[in-house]
Amino acid sequence: MTRLVLVRHGHVLGIEPARFRGGLNLELTERGLREAQLTADCIARRWQPAVVYTSPRQRCTVTARLIAQACAVSYQEMEGLRDLDYGLWQNKTHDEVRTAYPTQYGQWRNAPHMLKFPDGDSLQQLSARVVETLRLILDAHPDATVVVVAHDSSNRVLLLHALGLSLASYWRINQDPCGVSEIHADVEGLSVRCMNDTAHLPGYS
Repeated sequence: MTRLVLVRHGHVLGIEPARFRGGLNLELTERGLREAQLTADCIARRWQPAVVYTSPRQRCTVTARLIAQACAVSYQEMEGLRDLDYGLWQNKTHDEVRTAYPTQYGQWRNAPHMLKFPDGDSLQQLSARVVETLRLILDAHPDATVVVVAHDSSNRVLLLHALGLSLASYWRINQDPCGVSEIHADVEGLSVRCMNDTAHLPGYS
């Protein structure tokens, strides 16, 4: 059995108020660094991971490095874990997008699986690459614990896949900064053991 410990990166600017961050290479805020260190300490206490995999975006690599250091293992970047490409919406606020693209914004909020972002990705494209990345990780670690650090959207899609839910259920899953989920993979398939655990973070529990 492979145990996958799935982590969203720590807090960054653009979460509150919300912007479409996507490919932006954002630094963790001071709050984000504290969250990442607390998460690293939590994972080191609860699990013994063999390796940490991460999206190549800075907010993820810094979170991953702290986890790897706390667990005395290496970390490795995987391009397939990168965030959604929001295309022309990137770095815009939700109010700006709602005004400029009212029909498409409504689709994003009500039928996200039907939208392709202007000059960007669709959820189907995101799902294809993150699920393929998951397959590669599981093939490489058939009997180990592995940490994966990625983004709100990529983590939601991985959890939907593990739960056997469609992309239409995208908004039914929350991923808070440094929320931790646990997925088990064995011959019977994938099972989600916990989701978006933030009990180790002040102000969330």
